[in-house]
Amino acid sequence: MLRAVDASVLSLARSDDEPPLTIPRDPAREAARRELSKRMYHENDPSWFQRALDAFWDWVGRLFDTASSVTPGGALGLVVVIAAIVLVVGALWWRLGTPRRGPASSAALFDDRPRSAADHRAAAEAHAAQGHWNQAVQERMRAIVRSLEERALLDVRPGRTADEAAAEAGRALPSRTDRLRSAARDFDDVTYGGRAATEQSYHRIAELDRDLERTKPVLANSTSSSHSADHNARGGAAE
Repeated sequence: MLRAVDASVLSLARSDDEPPLTIPRDPAREAARRELSKRMYHENDPSWFQRALDAFWDWVGRLFDTASSVTPGGALGLVVVIAAIVLVVGALWWRLGTPRRGPASSAALFDDRPRSAADHRAAAEAHAAQGHWNQAVQERMRAIVRSLEERALLDVRPGRTADEAAAEAGRALPSRTDRLRSAARDFDDVTYGGRAATEQSYHRIAELDRDLERTKPVLANSTSSSHSADHNARGGAAE
């Protein structure tokens, strides 16, 4: 193309009756540059997006070639390594769930709608019947806490979290402390941790709900009286 442009420049520089002229190199190069800058020569050029995309894929190709050259087995070995990494990441994501954005106990256990323990139990059973285990676990935990409030084992306090409820209830029901904390963790994982509940986790928390209904609390007064009686008995025996 440069030769054609040079020829056109030379033809313009002479007439039909004059002998050929020799144009110096620098003016010829400048004339060629001006000629090639015309729009007609760039109508079929790729767009800036296409050029950027081509550059990106060229970079990916070079990166893949470099990685495969240092990986045992070449390109096939690299593909196997990448597939193994993807499987490990997927397994960890499935096992650990979505990373939490904040503390598990950062939100309230109940919303603004007051409902009884029976209402929460009915809602939990309805969700369980449809296989909606996340909602079933949430409603059953709310039923447990509301039931403890109705029995005056917990004071009615808006804004209470599942962890706080488990800790407070554990003082009145010390034999159920570990199961209450486990239920609170299940509630937090489902509600704030992005994990999916299972049928087993729901049945576990539902069994805890039924068990708490049959469990007698350890009252502070009875504990104090028991300690006092033991002390008096020991004192009387010493005398």
